[in-house]
Amino acid sequence: MSRKSLIYIITAIVLILVFFMVKDTLNQPGVEDMKAGFTEVAKFRNANNTGPVQRIYVVTVKDSVWKELEDYGNLMPHTKYGSTKVYFFMENSNVPKTLHPGTVNFDPAFNKTCIALYEKSAMSQVAFNKNPF
Repeated sequence: MSRKSLIYIITAIVLILVFFMVKDTLNQPGVEDMKAGFTEVAKFRNANNTGPVQRIYVVTVKDSVWKELEDYGNLMPHTKYGSTKVYFFMENSNVPKTLHPGTVNFDPAFNKTCIALYEKSAMSQVAFNKNPF
């Protein structure tokens, strides 16, 4: 085998590998591929960029597929030593429009319509609770 044909074979193998890596990167599943019909209604992020970042989301869903709700929470951004909370509500239910930092994030009148809570703590421990209130 000549040196020139060896270079062509190696180049072809590298190009094939690059093609499959790019294809897999661009075909990652996302929120739009899920069947639960997620709509972000409200979000809160504190302005603290030097300490723990607290992110809170209120999301409505068309269907309560528990596995997809947890997967959606896993896709949400999370900062090291920060916390992320995602409150899930059914689509046509009473939903909070404003959020507040701390342990109570919205008016307790909305507690009865919350169907699930996804929470990722500062140490990246995940808790997913159905009917949290």
